[in-house]
Amino acid sequence: MSIFSRSKSTAVAEPVFDAGTSALNDISGDYTIDASHTYIGFQARHAMVTTVRGAFKEFQGTATIDAANPAASKAELTIAVNSVDTGSADRDGHLASGDFFDVEKFPTITFTSTKVEADGDDWAVTGDLTIKDVTKPVTVPFEFVGSAQDPFGNVRVGFEGEIVVNRKDWGLSWNAALETGGVLVSEKIKLKFDVSAIKNA
Repeated sequence: MSIFSRSKSTAVAEPVFDAGTSALNDISGDYTIDASHTYIGFQARHAMVTTVRGAFKEFQGTATIDAANPAASKAELTIAVNSVDTGSADRDGHLASGDFFDVEKFPTITFTSTKVEADGDDWAVTGDLTIKDVTKPVTVPFEFVGSAQDPFGNVRVGFEGEIVVNRKDWGLSWNAALETGGVLVSEKIKLKFDVSAIKNA
């Protein structure tokens, strides 16, 4: 199956947000991620019956977009692990501990692209994802949402993407068995990226 293919469920229709459209003809250039308008989150099954969601609140990243030659594009991202927020201080503390991220030894998560492909508005960014002391390649499919010049004169682009990974691949293997069978925390984790980036002057 093509890396640009997107499977969509028809069971539940997702809401469509429409604030008007504004597109720039050429989005090529160097960009800095606008952290105040970007979401980097994750979700996991808890106790086999519900979904817990969280996000990282502090991060920084850059990107170079070459619309004419997507292979020349690149991206880098650094996340402060201690900024994790799941809505529960106890859970956030557990995630920061040695059972999971071990934030005292490994304070950041990083991603550095190694290949970028595009097919229309569908982009695929492949790169090295480093969590703790483990680096693994991942490919994140992104959808180009749009581009515009905001009221402050900034040129912005938006991309949305998500990927499912197995946390054990990065040494995040802590778990607890349930009396009814199964485990407390799913091994598969969905990562979600809603990115707003500002073109450098």
